[in-house]
Amino acid sequence: MIAKVLSYALNGLSGFKVEVEIDVNNGIPAFEIVGLADTAVKEAKERVRSAIKNSGRTIPTRRITANLAPADLKKEGSYLDLALAVGVLVSSAQLNAEVNDIIFLGELSLDGGIRKIRGVLPTLIDALNNGYKKFVIPFENKEEASFVEGIEVYPAKSLSDVIDHLSGLKPIEKLERKEYVIANKNKVYDSDMSFVKGQKMAKRALEVAVSGGHNLLFVGAPGTGKTMLAKCIPTIMPDMTFQEALETTKIHSVAGYLNGEEGIVYKRPFRSPHHTATTVALTGGGSNVRPGEISLAHNGVLFLDEMPEYSRSTLEALRQPLEDKVITIARATSSTTFPADFILCGSMNPCPCGNYGSTTKTCTCTPSQIAKYKAKLSGPLLDRIDLQVQVDEVKYAELSDETEGETSEQVRQRVNRTRLIQKERFIKDGILTNANMGEKHIKKYCILSKECESILKSAYENLKLSPRARARIIKVARTIADMSLYEEIRPEHILEAISYRQI
Repeated sequence: MIAKVLSYALNGLSGFKVEVEIDVNNGIPAFEIVGLADTAVKEAKERVRSAIKNSGRTIPTRRITANLAPADLKKEGSYLDLALAVGVLVSSAQLNAEVNDIIFLGELSLDGGIRKIRGVLPTLIDALNNGYKKFVIPFENKEEASFVEGIEVYPAKSLSDVIDHLSGLKPIEKLERKEYVIANKNKVYDSDMSFVKGQKMAKRALEVAVSGGHNLLFVGAPGTGKTMLAKCIPTIMPDMTFQEALETTKIHSVAGYLNGEEGIVYKRPFRSPHHTATTVALTGGGSNVRPGEISLAHNGVLFLDEMPEYSRSTLEALRQPLEDKVITIARATSSTTFPADFILCGSMNPCPCGNYGSTTKTCTCTPSQIAKYKAKLSGPLLDRIDLQVQVDEVKYAELSDETEGETSEQVRQRVNRTRLIQKERFIKDGILTNANMGEKHIKKYCILSKECESILKSAYENLKLSPRARARIIKVARTIADMSLYEEIRPEHILEAISYRQI
């Protein structure tokens, strides 16, 4: 008897249906899996054998053949275990149930338990879009599945539970859907804007960057607070919408970094890879393609501390994602696209010793050493960083000042207000922030007066700016105008935006 059981496989964040066909026939006892399966899938036969035996059923002492269709697409991981086990039981007449419209997902343990797997959320969403509404998944994945609307999900702890459910002996309770509620109580940060002493211009630039989704670079001597400022970014970022939370959760689920208790990512990501990170670690890839740091930072922040210490090839790999907001990883047989819409925040010293331009310390670097150090950041990469800010040395009087500055919550309220203005402006354009504006949006929403054009023309010629830099100055000026609640861009907004391109 041939049994057909449905499961699902992932390629990046998109999935495809896998039809598991099981044939139990006469012949020398064996268990063969065909259909372009990787090692983890082929090893499933041993897990399935033990799980069935330890669930009170028997493995037929006959020849078992499992075909994973479509046979020309590679299947990776252990998520097909449950479907294989159910197929063997149905094919050997140990389970009499209709399974044609149910998607089975889960890895089996040897004792018959069902283990947590990666990528449940994107799998459910993709399968729902293709018309499937019933799912049996691991119990440990139930939290992330509870946020998907319009599906029936049955979280199972063991193969025995699944058998009893399908047989009608003890149905598994259907998972109730949860509503997305922004949980501020879960957002506890160690940093706060009120802890940063001095640095008025740097804090202003930080607020501008977050308000409009712009990239930011801090340049200053060691110990001036560049890293502390960067760590304050998550504390002032606006709350994620449900759609943003779903997008972020899908990526973290595929990567295996999802918090099983919450089931969804509430906090905007803040990723800070070490400078020894490889290009693949940053962009994603590997034999089983996984998202890299730039995708894990989607809808959040990618912080590169001491940017010149990263390899040149690693930094140059950022150029395309900074423009396109996606990263496409191409392989010989397939290509995978991950979203990569993040705020890039970098920091660097002005020279190798860090004292160039200091009023209190002497720089020991030669001009050639300084030039070589700065050349580690290419012109095209710097061109994509909207705000380049000098972080000044902090005087002792500022450090000892007990006056409490603005808190992150106060700044975040202004950021939320500015983001709301942009959301309403771009409601028909499919974007959320000024930083994502294209040329057609700039022409529509960033009309400049003659005085503003004159200022911008002078800066363009004197600073030898590129057309890209000009467009980014206009975007930053649009954000500054929104922060000041002005409908039009004024000369002071253009001047402030230009001041952030001086380094």
